[in-house]
Amino acid sequence: MWFRNLRVYRLQRKLDIDLAGLDEQLSRRPLARCGSFEMASRGWVFPRQEGAFVHAVNRQWLLALGVEQKLLPATVVRQTAQERAALIESEQGRKVGRKELRDISERVTEELLPKAFSQRRTTWGWLDPLHGWLVVDAGSDARADEFMELLLSTLDNIAPRPLQTQVSPQTAMTGWLAGSEAPSGFTIDSDLELRSASESQAVIRYVHHALAGPEIAGHIADGKIATKLGMTWNDRISFVLTDKLHLKRLAFLDILKEQAESTDNAEEQFDADFALMTGELAHLLDDLLVALGGEMKVE
Repeated sequence: MWFRNLRVYRLQRKLDIDLAGLDEQLSRRPLARCGSFEMASRGWVFPRQEGAFVHAVNRQWLLALGVEQKLLPATVVRQTAQERAALIESEQGRKVGRKELRDISERVTEELLPKAFSQRRTTWGWLDPLHGWLVVDAGSDARADEFMELLLSTLDNIAPRPLQTQVSPQTAMTGWLAGSEAPSGFTIDSDLELRSASESQAVIRYVHHALAGPEIAGHIADGKIATKLGMTWNDRISFVLTDKLHLKRLAFLDILKEQAESTDNAEEQFDADFALMTGELAHLLDDLLVALGGEMKVE
């Protein structure tokens, strides 16, 4: 149980719900199989043991959003519709117009949907009621929004907002590079994205490249700003920080994983990994807040 991409939210008030209450509310919106004419279905699934929609370890809660989606490629629909349109033109001696082709495509979709295979995927969320964090393991805005939309429609007593800091990530990252000095507890790695502040929005990317020296300093002097920066926290977790305050491509380093309890019991191993991960990420987020000037309070 190791998250890979963090979308970080702050709970704006103390979470007024206990574990049993949260589990009961999530149980009202379980994942159901796609209906014959549905493209997708969303709902909560059991993170671990059967019957529990919240998995709790050391007062840290794990949630799991399940999505079932029909596999009906647009190319299949388009090809079938074009074949039927060609048959009409051949038999009736007339051209099929755009509107009629759209109608044919819709009928093809309706016919193929009940026969389409389905696949399932899971998006994980970590809820820390003690410190007011909500973290979604999502690599895209669409996946994060999907999780948050269902969570907000399921719970009536939660008020999360994206984490905001006094200093913007892009200002801080650009300053760290310009001064060739990372904030306390962090080191700068070798991945970087710079973007021009001009209308051209020109982008320069460095991968596995030394970031100290006159080349990077020259780009910053020309007005380019850092929008992604590879970093490592306390030799324990490496990640890429973005200008939207997302943490991407997390890697929990060997020195950290060596501390994980090793057991032959899969359930015990899962809980040990989850406890270690959440404990370390909580400290990382605290240090990152300090590096970015503290949290911005929103009235």
